[in-house]
Amino acid sequence: MGKKQITLKDIAKALDISISTVSRALKDLPEISEETKIKVRKFAKEHKYKPNVLALGLRTNTNNTIGIIIPEIVHYFFSSVLSGMQEEAEKEDYNIIICQSNEDQLREVKATQILLSAKVCGILASLSKTTTEFDHFQEVIDNDTPLVFFDRICTGINTDKVVVDDYNGSYNATEYLISTGCKRIAFLGAGPNLAISNNRRMGYEDALRKHGMPVDKTIMPICDTISLAKEVVPELLLRTNRPDAFFAINDEVASSCINIIKSFGYHVPQDISVCGFTNGNIAEATDPSLTTVDQRGHELGTIAMELLIGRLKGKEKKEGVVNKIIRTKLIVRESTK
Repeated sequence: MGKKQITLKDIAKALDISISTVSRALKDLPEISEETKIKVRKFAKEHKYKPNVLALGLRTNTNNTIGIIIPEIVHYFFSSVLSGMQEEAEKEDYNIIICQSNEDQLREVKATQILLSAKVCGILASLSKTTTEFDHFQEVIDNDTPLVFFDRICTGINTDKVVVDDYNGSYNATEYLISTGCKRIAFLGAGPNLAISNNRRMGYEDALRKHGMPVDKTIMPICDTISLAKEVVPELLLRTNRPDAFFAINDEVASSCINIIKSFGYHVPQDISVCGFTNGNIAEATDPSLTTVDQRGHELGTIAMELLIGRLKGKEKKEGVVNKIIRTKLIVRESTK
């Protein structure tokens, strides 16, 4: 079992001086003698003392810690978003606390309470799939804590937002599939409570309409997880009028879709094309490699953190809500004709 980290109280007791003297010595304040400063610093260094950043913020009301609420850390897109956020925060000398909701509204609510109790100076948040009530985010606003939504946003909360251009990303991918000769494109989407789901669905539908193709709700199932893909895709493949292309809302579902199609004896893309949405590591590892929409998660994370820190430092001068959109790019690989 590791040693307990020492505190100011421990240093004061060991050196037989007051806690306030230890604190002032570590801050290099002039009222403390040089001899005492050297003694305190030497002891602190030898015993690997680390200041409690959160406690210091609570005492001084100058917390430089930013809270991040994210649905899933293991998801490639969100991990790349976090990478961009962390790099930008470190560059601007801010600390971060990461809370994972695991796609659960109750955990998301608890996370906001924890971050507000910790007196973070700002919060970056992306909604869970199950979130349908938003009072906890309104509480953040009412608490005068700057809030920036990223990717999965709540349109009813009046605050800054950074989003991926889901509509055009989906529209361009669908139009590309049509241009390669696909006539019956299934859309594997998500539930309607998230704006990103609706935007991607609308982009898909509008591309079909532009080219005079029917919008068939029977080939637009909710299918945003691998487990759902194992149920939904086989059923679609067994139909007489099966799809000749699948456009999936994320790369994980698209990759699973390829495996299922191959297990039915079809070839990708000769018989059936597949396109995803994310451009994560799995896209290049899939056989054949996956055509997908690049969400540019790292850039989104950087811009979201820049926006929040700009608010905190007064650099972002625009009044009212700031909406920033990250453009997508279709990455064509081997899973489409």
